[in-house]
Amino acid sequence: MQDKVTFEYAIIRLVPKVEREEFFNIGVILYSKRKKFVGVKYKINESKLNAFGCDLDLDTLNNYLKSWELICKGDASAGTISQFEISDRFRWLAATRSTIIQSSKTHSGLTNDPEKELEDIFKSYVLCDKTEY
Repeated sequence: MQDKVTFEYAIIRLVPKVEREEFFNIGVILYSKRKKFVGVKYKINESKLNAFGCDLDLDTLNNYLKSWELICKGDASAGTISQFEISDRFRWLAATRSTIIQSSKTHSGLTNDPEKELEDIFKSYVLCDKTEY
């Protein structure tokens, strides 16, 4: 247990019609201060998106989420936010918002491998249908 460090994560949700407050999970963002790690993993299930009967463009949504990935990496092409401290980038991405891409409240845990934890949480909360693994 001595090797374990704290981490925080939030589930990324797609809310196709904000006024209806219906959503489905599309990703995870995870932060570990001691491991100096912030990462995001996402996948939009197109059949779920179509089930909501909306006309959102999948490419546009994926491009938006790609910017989250660039922010996590600290890539300057993602703008000013990507130059913030790692903890501030996580807080900005996990902040409450009323757009079609939202985050859950943050949750915490212990791990010795944040990247593996990100993958495990992603599989549990986003790819919960085993046929998508």
